[in-house]
Amino acid sequence: MRILMLSSTFPYPPSRGGTEIRTFNLLKYLQQNHSVSLVTQSNKEVTNADVEELRKYVSELIIFPLPPEPESQGGITGLFSKTGRFIESVVKATPPNVLHRYSPAIQALVDDYVEAKKCDVITCEHSVNEIYIRPEFRHSVNTVVDVHSSVYGWVRDHLEMKASQNALRDRLYLSLVLERYEKRYSAKFSHIVVTTADDRQEFLKLRPDIEIAVIPNGVDLELFPYRSQDSGGHGLIFVGAMDASHNIDAARFFALEVLPELQKSYPDATFSIVGARPAAEILALKDIPGVIVTGRVNSMVEYLHQSTVCVVPLRTGFGIKNKTLEAMAAGVPVVASDRGLEGLAVDSHGIPLGALRANTPREYVTAISQLFEQPQLRSELSDNGRKLVEIEFTWEIAGQRYEKICCGS
Repeated sequence: MRILMLSSTFPYPPSRGGTEIRTFNLLKYLQQNHSVSLVTQSNKEVTNADVEELRKYVSELIIFPLPPEPESQGGITGLFSKTGRFIESVVKATPPNVLHRYSPAIQALVDDYVEAKKCDVITCEHSVNEIYIRPEFRHSVNTVVDVHSSVYGWVRDHLEMKASQNALRDRLYLSLVLERYEKRYSAKFSHIVVTTADDRQEFLKLRPDIEIAVIPNGVDLELFPYRSQDSGGHGLIFVGAMDASHNIDAARFFALEVLPELQKSYPDATFSIVGARPAAEILALKDIPGVIVTGRVNSMVEYLHQSTVCVVPLRTGFGIKNKTLEAMAAGVPVVASDRGLEGLAVDSHGIPLGALRANTPREYVTAISQLFEQPQLRSELSDNGRKLVEIEFTWEIAGQRYEKICCGS
């Protein structure tokens, strides 16, 4: 089978973020049995070494430049520029970031592939790539959108949790653009793939006529081996890209509202914030006693293995979380929010306990204290979490399911 895969995000290295991880691992699996032509866009962070490494995992790698970010302008000029982008977004029912990334050269290539019958299936890795799919394509090729997460649900969730960085703008986009956007683009595809049952329900409202597949994320078990021992102590860790709004909100919430309460009983408790590109709001947390901000690290799994508990205090965002799965695979006990545990059956009646759930500061303190005090509970969560990942959440399993969708079955 000839697969044309579209990914505006350059999917290497597969540790930069959730989109990169999912896209890379799915293409890596598909390439084993099929011919994958990857069309992607480079940015200033992509190195020649990244390009050469990625080339090893595809039959053909086609790279276009990512347009530079619009320059920030002040005064009347800046206001007119922002207003113009907003009006265009409303008229076209398309988010500004999708319009900004659009490349006429990529469109011409995709059109040529379809017209010349050079591919059997086109996959869009993340909904931002839907812009290249014409409605008539699905009459001649199988078209698949791997949504990753609902943009409408994501923004709505940020607003409900008061985590939006620009609430007025997001309310306008939510009502004027995003609902129309997801309804419009979902109608173009032969198949829609999502990562959680919640997102499936969102898209069933828009496309009740087709089966929407739920294919969760996975973990590379070689990159996240099971820990050799329980580190003990009172070390907490939170991982992720630290320029993402949901991670910034989560780290601030935990450092400002949870950690001080926990330190009343455990004065030596530390909270390590581990991840690349820490924003100014994250760097400022270093002034809080016990908070450690590492920035990018060479081995995430080493930091996980050295920690007593991994916390995932997310308050916004849809979709299954790589950070949760990776911590469980590494054998680190997890305390996470409803958002951090989305799509994971870890504490339902009749199943092995795989993680502890917490949403309020008091619930976090209670759950973490239990783990600090009970080595047997830490061991139970460690073992059960790893087994759950091995059985249900490897990239081999995700790849097999995705391959069936690409084959049209």
